[in-house]
Amino acid sequence: MTDDTNEEGEGATRRTALRGLGLAVGGMALAAGPGTSPAAAAPRRRLVTYVLVHGTHSAGAFWTPIARELGLRGHRVVMVDQPRHGAEAFVAESYQRQDLAAMAVEPSPLKGLGLDDYEARVAGIVRRAARNGPVVLVGHSLGGVSVSRVGEAVPHLLHHICYMAAFCPSRVLPTADACTAAPENANAVSPVELTVGDPDRLGVLRLNFRTGVSGELALLKEMICADYPDADFRRILAGMQTDEPVAAYAGRAVGRAGRWGRIPRTYLRFGRDRTIATALQDRVIAEADAATPGNGFRVHDFPEASHVGPLDPTPVADVLDRLAG
Repeated sequence: MTDDTNEEGEGATRRTALRGLGLAVGGMALAAGPGTSPAAAAPRRRLVTYVLVHGTHSAGAFWTPIARELGLRGHRVVMVDQPRHGAEAFVAESYQRQDLAAMAVEPSPLKGLGLDDYEARVAGIVRRAARNGPVVLVGHSLGGVSVSRVGEAVPHLLHHICYMAAFCPSRVLPTADACTAAPENANAVSPVELTVGDPDRLGVLRLNFRTGVSGELALLKEMICADYPDADFRRILAGMQTDEPVAAYAGRAVGRAGRWGRIPRTYLRFGRDRTIATALQDRVIAEADAATPGNGFRVHDFPEASHVGPLDPTPVADVLDRLAG
């Protein structure tokens, strides 16, 4: 992955022009004098595009509550669907019928997808969004590996990157698989016992989110949102997807200090996460900071939050909103 000098130059020119425009607008407001309305006289906020990347077995719609908050604050927001997720989702015919025997062998079009595909999807959106001004790239859970990949590929296009209870691979833990196997994640809840079929044969980790088995539902709730009311848990479960390619977990996503490491970055640390344990979050933060001692994470702690974050999106939106500055 190499830097695009022309693109970086054009981006710098655009940023200079936007700053000049901001100064000009401010000057006009001041010159307007006492007759100007308070709204017209108020300084204009810089508009930012937030590119939001979902985690495993999820889709862009996961971000809807936070995206709504950011949009109401005047920002542009793009909720990414990774390939064959969300609007492109694959729904196994056997899953619809809840035929677990057939579900264990039904082929998946996600087989063969990997981080190259995920990076290409997100980087393409970032490239388009950057034509309109600064971009803040945010990833949740497995989405963190895409943030690292894209930060390494196009650091000059990113105003800020943010990991929300997300994997941030390092030289010691270079993949999502390595992160989950770390001793700091030993007390996390694993979905292995819920796996349908052989992941190596299917090429995907396949989970049955429509299960009616109380023990399985309890495990899923503990993984995803143990602190949520059951009705909200079921709503989140309805948006989950059965398949995630195993190659996405195994792909390397280590950012270098001179590229990914030069982007300002933030971590939203969730204190009751049972999927990416808080101890593992602390480790990936520490390893990233050690690799780039002049540019460490700005950490915001949410001590009561489970894996999907607070039920009320406002506190998370408040932090993300400040990244536009």
